[in-house]
Amino acid sequence: MMAFEQIPKKDWYSILEADPSASVSDLKQKYQKLILMYHPDKQSADAPAGSVEECIQKFIEIDQAWKILGNEETKKEYDLQRHDDHSFSLSCRCGGKYSVSKDEAEEVTLISCDTCSLVIELLHYR
Repeated sequence: MMAFEQIPKKDWYSILEADPSASVSDLKQKYQKLILMYHPDKQSADAPAGSVEECIQKFIEIDQAWKILGNEETKKEYDLQRHDDHSFSLSCRCGGKYSVSKDEAEEVTLISCDTCSLVIELLHYR
């Protein structure tokens, strides 16, 4: 029997140091400020290697946050997902995913793959 794995979630707003109620133009300003601050070309050549790696990782996270929050459609989808406490997923043999939120898991017993027609049964153990 396979178990659902918990999907780790990043708080893209905190990565951009922004409030969830911020407009896209405010998010863009935060993004531009942070992306310049952490850009690999802006880092000092004599900085320790670990520090440079941390800046590169932060730069990548900032860019990912902007890709999600900078687009109205993906921002709206992300905002809806933020309201779920926990989500669980399982890979399908087709390469798709079975996904269910904690709240949905209490209500449904059958979960469809997001790309094919396969369905799995969710068993509740108490």
